[in-house]
Amino acid sequence: MTSFLAAALQLTSGPDTDANFAAAEELIELATRRGAELVGLPENFAFMGEDEQRLAQAPALAERSQRFLVTMARRYQVTLLGGGYPVPAGERLTLNRAELVGKDGQLLARYDKIHLFDVDLPDGNTYRESETVQQGHDLPPVVDVPGLCRIGLSICYDVRFPELYRHLAGAGADLVMIPAAFTAFTGKDHWQVLLQARAIENTVYVLAPAQTGVHYGRRHSHGHAMVIDPWGTVLSDAGVTPGLAVAPIDVAHLQRVRAVMPSLQHRRPALF
Repeated sequence: MTSFLAAALQLTSGPDTDANFAAAEELIELATRRGAELVGLPENFAFMGEDEQRLAQAPALAERSQRFLVTMARRYQVTLLGGGYPVPAGERLTLNRAELVGKDGQLLARYDKIHLFDVDLPDGNTYRESETVQQGHDLPPVVDVPGLCRIGLSICYDVRFPELYRHLAGAGADLVMIPAAFTAFTGKDHWQVLLQARAIENTVYVLAPAQTGVHYGRRHSHGHAMVIDPWGTVLSDAGVTPGLAVAPIDVAHLQRVRAVMPSLQHRRPALF
């Protein structure tokens, strides 16, 4: 049965794209030196700044992000997730796109975020992702990566919508990737418990790369990139500084958990 190391990277991305890509490569190299065969970058890995800056730079950011993912995957011979970067989508709109790239640079899967973060938080911060991000319309994919496992994609705010992960589990996912830039205010109460819930209810591994720290203005991310097993056990937690969470993914262990707790087989979808 397949067993391999996976790494969820943790960054403090900002408006300086050169610095962002340099920091990302440093952690990709570190992860692969530690033996990781699957590496995830967080949401907004290429740019975290004001909306006007992102919109103005989106064409260049999209091209550079795609090229970066292909180059890094080939250079370090790793399967790599770009957890979310802007792609132009008409006037004053971008898509928030995640791409999974194989170690030979081939595109394995692509997903445009479908749940957009429009929230007024009690700490005074207001988020209106839908004002500048176009909602994706396709369900997230599950892809069978040779030598690894079946991987499902999602992005950040998606984690609050359990039906999305039930779709991924139903499509055969062994592991789901949840790259995020989770706010510090909501993250302290909700981040870990949501990740564990998605792992437990679907008996899947969760790989959750994360942004951390202060990016610009009042934008502050929670951190705690994690790897969680199908029983809900946190295998690795990156804390609150840039770095990585690394842990083994063992498909035989996943199958044992599903044998002990066969909840997916006990569903009664016709009743709902």
